[in-house]
Amino acid sequence: MRLLYGCTDQVSAFVAGLIPGCEAGFGNCKALGVVDDDTGELVAGMVFHDWQPGPGLIQISSASTTPRWLTAEVRHKMFSYPFDEVGCQMVVLQVSAANERMVRIAKAFGFTPHFIERMRGRNEDGYVFTLTDDAWRNSKFTRKYHGQA
Repeated sequence: MRLLYGCTDQVSAFVAGLIPGCEAGFGNCKALGVVDDDTGELVAGMVFHDWQPGPGLIQISSASTTPRWLTAEVRHKMFSYPFDEVGCQMVVLQVSAANERMVRIAKAFGFTPHFIERMRGRNEDGYVFTLTDDAWRNSKFTRKYHGQA
């Protein structure tokens, strides 16, 4: 897997097409793609949108066609971009409660879950997950990048 830079329109359209209810897209955003080295196909994307410079918040949306995309390098770039390059203090992620795999991943990454009934419609609950820069930098995933044992 390798990262794809500079293709925000293509990657954000790819991600929007895989997320139900996201047909309108993301508006002003930045996106990183993940390309399968073997096939050359775009298999995943991360879209950073709704940047709020005042409070230092940005939302992330991601989608993939394979679970193999989330390598250590991709995971590092996924969060070093908002925290180290943009200067965010918090990343916000919205997830359907029915997406048990993504709920599990978000919790493992150290996101704090906030359950909201009917967040995705009358019959679908959801979570708003938050991850601060401090929580990310102190997580088991980043210790080696920040000089921790």
